[in-house]
Amino acid sequence: MDNQFRVVVNGSMEIEITKETVLGTDVVKTAPQTYHIIKDNTSYHGALVQADFNEKKYRVKINNNTYEVVLLDSLDQLIKKMGFALASSKNISVVDAPMPGLILDIHVSKGQTVRENDPLLILEAMKMENIITSPRDGVIKEVAVKKGEAVDKKHLLISFE
Repeated sequence: MDNQFRVVVNGSMEIEITKETVLGTDVVKTAPQTYHIIKDNTSYHGALVQADFNEKKYRVKINNNTYEVVLLDSLDQLIKKMGFALASSKNISVVDAPMPGLILDIHVSKGQTVRENDPLLILEAMKMENIITSPRDGVIKEVAVKKGEAVDKKHLLISFE
């Protein structure tokens, strides 16, 4: 696989990003979630508003315009091109922490019925709030963390019946 990404913006526009594209862009972090970007001698102010690392979906603000962005790496592009769907994701019985962080809020409780993509909890990592969503429809068997708890990567967060 190569270092090529496809970015889908607002569900309609697709942009190809290569290693050369990234190397030709000057990015300076100005605050925890804000950046100053210079591309082709044009200055931009960017901010990461929301991030869902599991789904590779992000909400970014560039010069006061908000965009919904989905990142597709080479494998994602190949799966899409071949017309396959990841059916195995529907059989997930547990949700683990995708990265170390702090549990800021929990939106579900034991016995609660949830639908796919419903918010389960908020995990703060690297000073960003990440909404962890349900990978499938189901009933919560256990909430294995508490608000304010620090977790490591792969730490059990939620299990399904």
